[in-house]
Amino acid sequence: MTTGTGTVDTADIGTWLEAVAVDPSVRELRPDYRALVVVAEGLVPGPSDDASEKLLAGAEETAREWLAHTAPEDHPHLAAWREAFRAFGAKPQRTRPSAEALLRRVPAAGLPRVDRLTDIYNAISVAHVLPLGGEDLDHYRGPARLVRATGEEPFETTGGGESVTELCPPGEVVWRDDAGVTCRRWNWRQCARTRLTLTTTRAVFILDALDPLDDPSLTAAGDALVTALGESSPGARVASRLVR
Repeated sequence: MTTGTGTVDTADIGTWLEAVAVDPSVRELRPDYRALVVVAEGLVPGPSDDASEKLLAGAEETAREWLAHTAPEDHPHLAAWREAFRAFGAKPQRTRPSAEALLRRVPAAGLPRVDRLTDIYNAISVAHVLPLGGEDLDHYRGPARLVRATGEEPFETTGGGESVTELCPPGEVVWRDDAGVTCRRWNWRQCARTRLTLTTTRAVFILDALDPLDDPSLTAAGDALVTALGESSPGARVASRLVR
């Protein structure tokens, strides 16, 4: 439920969370897909800090240990995501699942340092090897839905420093709300409208899972995220829901 300006009322966050949905066409494509959706309010935004740096450094260390023996695309969970991308026509060599894209940065440049909230979810994504995105809930228009695009949904992004609106090709798996696409190609690229900023105090985080990642492992990643958010933002209120 939203207000007249389109923002999500605090009192309606539970209602918003219950309305998150996965379209049957996506379930047909990957019956094993699950999303752990975490909503948090009362967050303390800000630039990267010592706490987020510790999380990122720990995730980088964990990743380097297994990357010394395994290529990212050979990790079972990432291999499943590559298959899912191919199933709707994406080429994972060009548009990689978000967790794989992050992991490929670790050996040379390391993970990006963006801001404390983004750093937290990137660290959890890498440490648990699963796609994880975070967005500003106050810029959503209605609930999040995972659908296959019709070709008419707008996607707001940037190009050459300018705002650009694209249309997603029919059949692409996208997250969307009432205003348009919030994330293209399942978890590849988030839109400009709902991205986290230095003023974000309410956010939604989506943790994506396919077999062979089991529910206990998905729950463990969600617990790690909630713990990190609580340590970064004492007093933050969090709710979550496993969407199948």
